[in-house]
Amino acid sequence: MSQRESWATRTGFIFAAVGSAVGLGNIWRFPFQVGQEGGAGFVLIYLLFIASIGFPVMLAEFVIGRRTDRNPVGALKQLGSGKLRYAGWLFFTTGFLILSYYSVVAGWTVRYVLLGLQNEYVGDVAGAEGQFLSVASGLDAVFFHALFMLAIIAIVGLGIQRGIELAVKVMVPAIIVIMVGMAVYVFTLEGAGEAYAYYLSPDFGYIASEWQSILPAAAGQAFFTLSLGMGVMITYASYLGEDRNLAEDGLIIIGFDTAIALLAGLVVFPIFFSAGVSPGAPGAGAVFVTLAAAFGKLSLGGILGAVFFFTVAIAALSSAISILEVVVSYLIDEHGMNRLSATAIISAIIFVVGLPTTYDIQVLNLYDLLVNNILLVFGGFILAVFVGWVIYDFALDELSKGIGDLGPWGTTWLWLLRVPAVIGLAVVVLLGIIEYYDFLVGDFATWFGDNF
Repeated sequence: MSQRESWATRTGFIFAAVGSAVGLGNIWRFPFQVGQEGGAGFVLIYLLFIASIGFPVMLAEFVIGRRTDRNPVGALKQLGSGKLRYAGWLFFTTGFLILSYYSVVAGWTVRYVLLGLQNEYVGDVAGAEGQFLSVASGLDAVFFHALFMLAIIAIVGLGIQRGIELAVKVMVPAIIVIMVGMAVYVFTLEGAGEAYAYYLSPDFGYIASEWQSILPAAAGQAFFTLSLGMGVMITYASYLGEDRNLAEDGLIIIGFDTAIALLAGLVVFPIFFSAGVSPGAPGAGAVFVTLAAAFGKLSLGGILGAVFFFTVAIAALSSAISILEVVVSYLIDEHGMNRLSATAIISAIIFVVGLPTTYDIQVLNLYDLLVNNILLVFGGFILAVFVGWVIYDFALDELSKGIGDLGPWGTTWLWLLRVPAVIGLAVVVLLGIIEYYDFLVGDFATWFGDNF
């Protein structure tokens, strides 16, 4: 067997992990989830999930990946016993499904860049909704879905150092610089103060009345934006050496990711409020519709929109390469396939699985709610149980490498996994299942009856 690939530098790993975390989850999904779930209250619950559950679960993925030097399927097969040996397939399946529709949404961002350069954003919500529907479905959507998948293949096919690491060292700094510049610009817009109040001042009464909706959405968002529950961090950590401080790296990654998610809100909501557009429109297309309507009303809105959606496209690409790497690494590790062949074959299959989401937005909602509210969180639940209660001796030993004596921090980490993570994620999975059932028998059933 040929020597397994590894990261050339620490910066390369951190940028790759940050690039995976900083994607559509931060700039597309986060604003529409905040708007849909009532503003700052959602942000508060999201941050609590990041700190109390997201960080401990990220470390759990890190220790599994570095301990085994394997993809999620191979890692769980090596460490687990009984049915747990097959848990890696959940991560494989989750990543596979996410990328199938993630690529479609990323294709929309490329299309919106072109609309901005042509100054074709429609300046009212009704017109912007019609424009979005034409972008989100049909042959245009299929074409840009294919174009985005080809870009992912080109990067992942080149390998860890020459492909992924080199690409993220360019993309991640570019995302940060552009987002900071846009945040400074929108601060000058009329209505920015009202937007910041909506975004940063939680309504605790709303949280108390809507917690059943906010909890699964916030947990799913935390896992989606940190690339947890789909095996990305297991896979990326499998290319790490034993001298790395996993806790320090994890804190840096989460810090960057959370800062950019919050920064996205500081960019998006002032644009909404300055253009008089409601931020609370539901659904995966909400940000595209409302932002396009807002950009259409602003001076230089076409240029501003093109820059914004270009940033989203870069972020989407940095995340997509990490998700594809999970699936590709399985074919390389477990079946000895050539990297380029594995990348091309599995990408073609993912492209086909994603085609139904180019038909109608409700099909994309069908995929997204299943993955975001159930599969990602369930994956985190399995990891919390497995690392916290089954392989905790191995886990503490692996975490100590590159750190030394863990002291009380090791025990604290384990108990965060054992109690808050296990109980909290179990509750969230249950709420997610209930919400998904309501969607299936409600909106989706109505749409399906009307169309078929």
